[in-house]
Amino acid sequence: MDTYANLLIERHADGYAVVTLNRPEALNALNSALFKDLADFLDSVEHDASVRCLILTGSGEKAFAAGADIKEMADQSYAQMYTGNYFALGHDRIVRFRKPIIAAVNGFALGGGCELAMLCDFILASEKAKFGQPEINLGVAPGIGGSQRLTRLVGKSKAMDMCLTGRMMDAAEAERAGLASRVFPHESLLDEARAIAAKIASQSPLAVMANKEMVNAALETTLAHGVQFERRLFHSLFAFDDQKEGMSAFVEKRKPNFTGR
Repeated sequence: MDTYANLLIERHADGYAVVTLNRPEALNALNSALFKDLADFLDSVEHDASVRCLILTGSGEKAFAAGADIKEMADQSYAQMYTGNYFALGHDRIVRFRKPIIAAVNGFALGGGCELAMLCDFILASEKAKFGQPEINLGVAPGIGGSQRLTRLVGKSKAMDMCLTGRMMDAAEAERAGLASRVFPHESLLDEARAIAAKIASQSPLAVMANKEMVNAALETTLAHGVQFERRLFHSLFAFDDQKEGMSAFVEKRKPNFTGR
């Protein structure tokens, strides 16, 4: 039984789980307790073969996560923030998670909420979604990778604009800019996300992990080294039963039965 104070967990027979940030009274603001719950859940499913993909979304109608919990941070000193390595637990655990995480952004994704969405492998947005890094309005700056990931995803000009003015980007602009992968009507967002997660979960989990590693490597290395890394992972997949099954099924015009071996 998955029981967390700040998360709702739904496991599905199709091989995915829906993780809902559950602090609706605070518009799902991110605090240390929520990140601890999320890290613990990721630990629990890292090697669970029944969960091949995750959907991360927010409770309520207004917000994915409207930012970090300001009340928790307001009175902290530099020494407390530095020695506590504030927000590193959640950030670093998500980065290390090897299975795909889909962000289903159902409303405001601001500050830490935008950063959390960008930590996921791709973003599906409701038409009502709003993205932003408004930390400048509080006299601070992004602290969970926002300035770095936003710049890589939408380019320097838009990232600088958003970080310096605190303006919000709507779903249509987010898709045009490359921040969101797809935009759906608000009412159908989770249904669409479930269908996409089920599709990913039906693939070879070995190939899914390899594809995730390849795409992530593209942001961290040169083209030549990235292509070499891709090629070696591609070659390595021929060591698994799933490669034989996938190619046999294609030739035989049937649905493959991937086993993760």
